[in-house]
Amino acid sequence: MSLNTTPSSERIHIGFFGRRNAGKSSLMNAVTGQDLAVVSETEGTTTDPVRKAMELLPLGPVVMIDTPGIDDIGELGELRVKKTEAILKEVNLAVVVADIGTGLLEEDEKLIARLEQLKIPYIIAMNKVDLQEGRENEEMPWAETTSVGTKETVASKSREEKILYVSAHTGYQLNRLKEKIAELGKKQITEKKIVADLLEPGDVVVLVVPIDEAAPKGRLILPQQQTIRDLLDAGAISVVCKDTELADTLEKLGVKPKMVITDSQAFAKVSAIVPKDVLLTSFSILFARYKGNLDTLVSGAKVLDSLRDGDKILMAEGCTHHRQCGDIGSVKIPALIRNYTGKNIEIVLCSGNDFPEDLDEYVLVIHCGGCTLTEQMMQRRLKHCKENGVPVTNYGMAIAHMNGILARSMEPFSTSDRNEK
Repeated sequence: MSLNTTPSSERIHIGFFGRRNAGKSSLMNAVTGQDLAVVSETEGTTTDPVRKAMELLPLGPVVMIDTPGIDDIGELGELRVKKTEAILKEVNLAVVVADIGTGLLEEDEKLIARLEQLKIPYIIAMNKVDLQEGRENEEMPWAETTSVGTKETVASKSREEKILYVSAHTGYQLNRLKEKIAELGKKQITEKKIVADLLEPGDVVVLVVPIDEAAPKGRLILPQQQTIRDLLDAGAISVVCKDTELADTLEKLGVKPKMVITDSQAFAKVSAIVPKDVLLTSFSILFARYKGNLDTLVSGAKVLDSLRDGDKILMAEGCTHHRQCGDIGSVKIPALIRNYTGKNIEIVLCSGNDFPEDLDEYVLVIHCGGCTLTEQMMQRRLKHCKENGVPVTNYGMAIAHMNGILARSMEPFSTSDRNEK
């Protein structure tokens, strides 16, 4: 992936939700100007979420997601609805698409209640205005006179302000819909840094990137790419080397680096080489700060000291990838845990969107850095763990704690970094 390509996790995610045949796919195609989703008069045409990364001006890079109908039926329909529910936890904002001919029905109201519960901002797009004879050319919405817009149905001015009457077929008020999406989207953008705010221009930072059988061929993994870009934006000088070359690199630099950032799996080796007066942390811990909460994850790491035989740990990864023999999540960290605790610990793996709703069986969740997840999705996972009373930490913190260097790895961060989000 090019360093100039905006990763999906850094884009505003916009979901199109609603009942079957409300015109979700048609409206998303109209907004994007592309035939991304299959459109048909047959209900339930969209069987899986359809994603499109694009630029939506004036907002910027976004991911548009078309979803199956929230009123799908049957055994397969229930599975599709579950997929839609999973997308809810991922998006920054939602477009609730309703057929103006039927108005907001019970399923729509349940969806809106769920969005409000998750604190996801939303727009209600009353679609198919072109089928309402004589209405499309009116200048003002007709909330008082249609089946969807009686005062009893709208219920409040705040609800009215969220409603926009549109036509995917003719393009009526399509530009206004894009503007409203951009208005809401801009409010979701946070100017956060991975590491740049900890540095001054000209600071030297050494990045330690092990190359082993699990490393991707011909490229760096996403958190390494994003960190390098963040360092460039800060005006810092980044020096990249393998763990096997770190000692030689530090000797040849001729200047003491401000910070060393390592892949978590090389933490112990790197800590033994880097001088104590040089700041040391890992990519995973930087992303814990960037998208998670440091105090929560530090506390979770300490649970490793009290594990007992038979305890079950959930190893969660945000992305899906082919696991190799030296995989950090399924092989290296589980082996380190069993060696550190001396206990017979059961490890359960999950990846992608398959983060379980029921966490009762787990004593600890150990999550990856979440580089492929949006901040909102990572925050919701942490909140879900908290609500279920299950401690959570991440790869880098777990490894640092078991190597006795967690305190050192937290030295680059101030107290303000640890405030609960």
